[in-house]
Amino acid sequence: MDATDFPDDLVQVQYAWNATYDALAASRSRDTTALRRRLLRLSVRLWWHPYWKTVPSVPAARTGLRQLARTRGAVRAA
Repeated sequence: MDATDFPDDLVQVQYAWNATYDALAASRSRDTTALRRRLLRLSVRLWWHPYWKTVPSVPAARTGLRQLARTRGAVRAA
């Protein structure tokens, strides 16, 4: 899967999902409701994005998107 195949908005949503998930996993406070709600909203946007109707292998594309978002996240953190 070529990284250029993914729409920018989809990559940004996946990146935001990863960041929210990491924040929720690292959270020590009792009030994690906002993070859980954000994760749910982002999950819905990821799952129902129109891009998935255009690819022959959705599971492979979803894996490629997650890997791309992690790679871009590592580059941003460096």
